Amino acid sequence: MAAMMGREWGGMGQNYLRSLMALGFQAFLIMVCVAIYAVLVQNIATDEDTIAAIWSCVGYTVLLCLTLFKSGSMAKAIFQAH
Repeated sequence: MAAMMGREWGGMGQNYLRSLMALGFQAFLIMVCVAIYAVLVQNIATDEDTIAAIWSCVGYTVLLCLTLFKSGSMAKAIFQAH
């Protein structure tokens, strides 16, 4: 609290709060991404074409990894916490 009240150190305290809010929002984004992934993987039909099902699962997994790695930078950009 002392860091947020001073004139010189106020930016550091505000950036700390922004970083905390960005971290919470990142957790929310991760939960949303994993929920979407679970729905997409659940709807893969394995009855007809097994190879297509495997490749679609690999594609969804790669997409999940990319979104998980970008969730931190996206949350920091939304809350302007650098």
